[in-house]
Amino acid sequence: MTEPDWVQHAIWWHVYPIGFVGAEPSAGAADRPPVHRLGQLVPWLDYVVELGASGLALGPVFASETHGYDTTDYFRIDPRLGDDADFDELIAQCHARGLKVLLDGVFNHVGRSFGPFQRVLTEGPGVPAASWFRLQWPESGWTPGTEPGYDDFEGHHHLVALNHDDPGVAALVTDVMKHWLGRGADGWRLDAAYAVPASFWAPVLAEVRRDFPAAYFVGEYIHGDFAEEVERSTLDSVTQYELWKAVWSSLNDANFYELASALERHNGFLDSFVPLTFVGNHDVTRLASKLDNPDQLALALTVLLTVGGTPSIYYGDEQAFRGVKEDRAGGDDAVRPAFPAGPAELAAAGWPVYHLHQELISLRRRHSWLHRARTTVLTLSNEHLVYQARDDGGADNGETGDGGALTVALNLSATPADLPVPSGAGTLLAGQGRQRPERNVVSLPGFGWAVLGIG
Repeated sequence: MTEPDWVQHAIWWHVYPIGFVGAEPSAGAADRPPVHRLGQLVPWLDYVVELGASGLALGPVFASETHGYDTTDYFRIDPRLGDDADFDELIAQCHARGLKVLLDGVFNHVGRSFGPFQRVLTEGPGVPAASWFRLQWPESGWTPGTEPGYDDFEGHHHLVALNHDDPGVAALVTDVMKHWLGRGADGWRLDAAYAVPASFWAPVLAEVRRDFPAAYFVGEYIHGDFAEEVERSTLDSVTQYELWKAVWSSLNDANFYELASALERHNGFLDSFVPLTFVGNHDVTRLASKLDNPDQLALALTVLLTVGGTPSIYYGDEQAFRGVKEDRAGGDDAVRPAFPAGPAELAAAGWPVYHLHQELISLRRRHSWLHRARTTVLTLSNEHLVYQARDDGGADNGETGDGGALTVALNLSATPADLPVPSGAGTLLAGQGRQRPERNVVSLPGFGWAVLGIG
């Protein structure tokens, strides 16, 4: 397991910068002067600290054509966001508050306006960078103005797939990672890592780690054998989409059996790596919109923040923002909104959910062993779930007072319920439950939840 030590305490606040600052959807001319918007994040950093998060996970910040995932220059800040000075100031302000910074690296594909690809289109197959792409030239030979066919990303013709078998691509990705780590970033989220051969990541990450051994690397994986991919790629972590799906689906369907099954599989991942866990991100419908009943929101957050993993909170979810992702052009806009100038301008209705996040994040930070905790289901029915989160680190967990274990009780029913808890369960640490130690139960209201220590 290669994960840096500091990740044990990491809780990310995940932001999509182009949307957050209200930038225009298209970058326009390549030589446009920068608009200094990246600094709009700075007034929110104290809000992030007060939330309890310890890191800022940024979506794409590099020059691109539109949404940031169609990169045109890996070494330039998107002029819609600003320039190097704006980036450096944001890094400095984050680090001054103890916040780590995670960057989003789109290394599976580039935008059509990517400089080396444009040179291939204008100068033909003799350009050295032609081998960076998976091209199909006409059999009759190239003539000026003839565009080759090329592999793209999942049918999106404007996203040109890179050729990861080419040493030049590995050198490019290595240089980009080192450049921005050298400017103060603390790690990388690797977009569409599942589409890149694991054999590509391993030597690249080895080279980057020689200069930046404390850097963190998490790959975007949606499906597959997560543990095998982590082992072969040497990534520190991958995104835990299976748990994300199980959380909202089990709540909507009143089927805690699905969540229990996902938690068992999650335990297996924790044997070899710590997944990046979340209940919302820039690519999915927001949790407050995904759930059929808003009363279920607290249950989803309780699971996120009491099971093993490195949690990530998507900006606005901590205020119960709503937004539905749609499968159309511009269909992501609703889940990637602009934020106001500062926290004081947020609507009053969202603050109770913010305070709920604070309560649960505070609990997690007081029990940092939860980062690697395994869960054991104690009580299971469609609408009731009790599980124990336990530290497998034994005496080295550094915790006192709870033996490195917590009991979590969830009631998905609108009807109050008494749920059994282990004999001698400790004090109520969070939630709305009422202990009944004489009966070894915790009484929960409808849609109630509780976290108890172990006495």
